[in-house]
Amino acid sequence: MATECKAWLDAHPPVSVVYVSFGSIASLGARQMEEVAEGLCSSGMPFLWVVRATETPKLPKNFAREAMARGLVVPWCLQLDVLAHPSVGCFVTHGGWNSTLEVISSGVPIVAMPHWSDQPTNAKYVQDVWRVGVWVRPDSDGVVTRKEVERCVRQVMEGER
Repeated sequence: MATECKAWLDAHPPVSVVYVSFGSIASLGARQMEEVAEGLCSSGMPFLWVVRATETPKLPKNFAREAMARGLVVPWCLQLDVLAHPSVGCFVTHGGWNSTLEVISSGVPIVAMPHWSDQPTNAKYVQDVWRVGVWVRPDSDGVVTRKEVERCVRQVMEGER
């Protein structure tokens, strides 16, 4: 794991950090990035968010600076190492098969935010079959709102384990 990520995670209590990564292919629109960013901030939980360098221009203006008190935004990290860290309390993910297998094997609860392909099916299994997390639902415009992000993060982080 990168030194910066490890040091930041080490500074947080067990099961307190929201880890966020939407994989190496999925690309969120600027509006969706803003909704995720605001939802994470509103949750009040510390978060580690992997945002590829090509995606950072979509973050709300001054977000990285304003979020520094609560979160860390990085361009990359070793996902398996992060998921194995004791401070991680949930994983907000696109729900691709590899990420789904990695998070289930780590025992970390999931907030599934699927985009396409196998991801909606994986999200259904996460919530309804395996019962290891929740499926974030978009609004009628296809956008997952900040309130929905916050609600799902809180449900997983503050609910029964």
